[in-house]
Amino acid sequence: MTAPSPASRAGAAGSTAPVDPAGFRRAMGRWPTGVSIVTTRADGVDSGLTVNAFLSVALDPPLVLVSLAHEADSTPRVQRSGRFVVHVLGARHRPLSERFARAAPPEEKFEGLAIARGLGELPILEGTLAVLECAVREAHDVADHRLFVGAVERLSLGADEAPLVFFRGRYAEAETEGRLRLPDPRP
Repeated sequence: MTAPSPASRAGAAGSTAPVDPAGFRRAMGRWPTGVSIVTTRADGVDSGLTVNAFLSVALDPPLVLVSLAHEADSTPRVQRSGRFVVHVLGARHRPLSERFARAAPPEEKFEGLAIARGLGELPILEGTLAVLECAVREAHDVADHRLFVGAVERLSLGADEAPLVFFRGRYAEAETEGRLRLPDPRP
């Protein structure tokens, strides 16, 4: 493994230069992430969005964290309902991920989808790899995002298949059973 050269370490300790947002975005793009959809319901409206900032916080009790932009229509709804559902997506769910990543009215995102109702009548998208139904335990504002820590109250597992992965600003492609092809570096 080769260490970055001093010239490439913008923002390193002792540096007074601010970190370039485009460079930061490229650096974070080198960290592969799974893809999920977070749904909620408040004031009689279902809403949801694609999220890759999702992680396990603790096993006992089971806690997860999701990071939602303040400007997302789902953020205040999670706050008001005190609940959210995380859907772990498989490689075959790319169209679903793209649908929920769009800036569109909530009813358009759910139109024509098979939906079940979970705890608190929250929408559950059927056929995902895993579903975690959560109650908000803590919420913290950090920069332009709100971090929600959720206590997992119920979970269900779907098919055990290749995950949907985001890397270098693009989706990985499923090649064969259990194998993914990561995007090549952009020129």
